[in-house]
Amino acid sequence: MLTLGGILSQTAHAFPDSEAIVLAGQRITYRRLDEMVNHLARGLIALNVAKGDKVGLWMPNYPEWIIAYFAIARVGAVVVPLNTRYKTHEVHYILEDSEATTLFMVDSFAGIDYRSMIKEIRPTLPRLHNIIILGETGEKMNQFSEILTLGEQYSVDSKLADRKAMLSPEETILILYTSGTTGQPKGAMLSHRNIAENARQVTAVLETSEQDLFFLAVPFFHCFGCVMGILGAITWGAGIVPMPIFKPREALELIERTDVTILYGVPTMFVLELEEYRKGKDTGEEYDLASLRTGIMAGAPCPTEIMSAVIEELGCNVCICYGLTEASPVITMTRFTDSVKSRVETVGQTLSGVEVKIVDDARNELPIGSTGELACRGYNVMIGYYKMPEKTAEVIDEDGWLYSGDLATIDKDGYVRIVGRKKDMIITGGFNVYPAEIEEYLFTHPKVQNVSVIGVPDDVMGEAVMAFIIPKEGTILTVEEIMDFCSGAIANFKVPRYLQITDELPTTQSGKVQKYKLRESAAKSLAAGRLVKLSLRKR
Repeated sequence: MLTLGGILSQTAHAFPDSEAIVLAGQRITYRRLDEMVNHLARGLIALNVAKGDKVGLWMPNYPEWIIAYFAIARVGAVVVPLNTRYKTHEVHYILEDSEATTLFMVDSFAGIDYRSMIKEIRPTLPRLHNIIILGETGEKMNQFSEILTLGEQYSVDSKLADRKAMLSPEETILILYTSGTTGQPKGAMLSHRNIAENARQVTAVLETSEQDLFFLAVPFFHCFGCVMGILGAITWGAGIVPMPIFKPREALELIERTDVTILYGVPTMFVLELEEYRKGKDTGEEYDLASLRTGIMAGAPCPTEIMSAVIEELGCNVCICYGLTEASPVITMTRFTDSVKSRVETVGQTLSGVEVKIVDDARNELPIGSTGELACRGYNVMIGYYKMPEKTAEVIDEDGWLYSGDLATIDKDGYVRIVGRKKDMIITGGFNVYPAEIEEYLFTHPKVQNVSVIGVPDDVMGEAVMAFIIPKEGTILTVEEIMDFCSGAIANFKVPRYLQITDELPTTQSGKVQKYKLRESAAKSLAAGRLVKLSLRKR
């Protein structure tokens, strides 16, 4: 089993002249990528970055993110990715909690002034010795290019080789902080082995080769981007087309122009790409996406309607992955050999070397077909939460089982179906209601672009179902239409009693809908009397 640095070395040796990164006319071969990684790694050693040091990585999807990622790995330090939309408080918390000694960053991105934020919080971060910046520098900061040049000067010494010899695949390479929807974010520690094997297996299912080109608009700071994306592509010598800010029109143009073969995205991205593709057909400006071969839809529940449309209309034989950061991240995945029904209605079967089971609230295993919490065990389970042994013990038991917090079922053939988050389950009038089931149904309405379902307090039923719906562009969708669509088609207790037609849903940078924000918004609206309980239609 190799370390991340070893995987890149192996690929660069096998495919030195193949393109590793393609962005805005910039094309970096594997030979050149490997050289730049070595230069930056030597530069980090010159800055006294020690084995085990935590190094923050706060950049959008730029080639420099990839170069820094592997350079940090080669010196035996630990990568701590930061969300590009973070503000001062969040950045301070993660840099302080991770005890980062070094930070890679850009001067600004998407209208956010990173330099001013760091200037404000740096005096309260005594461990943060080095800041390496892409763009305009400030006081006590080094240019990214300067550290590359510094490393070139040490190309004949043996320090980097000595450092590589000290590394083990079982050591921590990533600390990925969870989104922190409740309480402070927790840092999941993942080893080289965790993510290298997960990336290899996932991309093996896609039948990846050096002939492939990955389109990555999913953020690098997320497992989807840095494990399944970057590491998955580099494992096989495939190329990477990064996109710093996702825009559906530009995405389709880029796919067409560069002949992308593998497309990654969260469901929202695919929804917007489909809309743009259909718009092009209507206006006679069709996109040529013939190069697309396969891809992955993950990061959030994947509606059946969207999955089917991506396969049929975009010609992208997409696979569904399910997992979580703490599982490095993929647990289950659909395969090309699966039936259409299995591929659009489930999240597939487990990867090799991973076990799953469904348990009740007391963590007793349930029979096949039962609904309960999904747990997994295998090579992919994280080392633990950084500096949080108690929190680690809450989710990983003595036998190595990781408890996901997701409600699921497993059928007799081992196919897993996710029905929702344990904490998101709605209990209305004594019935268990799973938001994902209602969302799946509402997605089949021809005017619905996106939807999210939550539970809200109800004096009679305990909880009632509420749906937030984004209509498709150019359509007018009424509450009455949705109520008519639901009545008589799904059980009365599942029909939304509150509906809000909206322009957007609050999401994380990785595309997950922040249901806790929807619940907060709904609670305020209920308290202010702005929500009217809807009556069930008769049929």
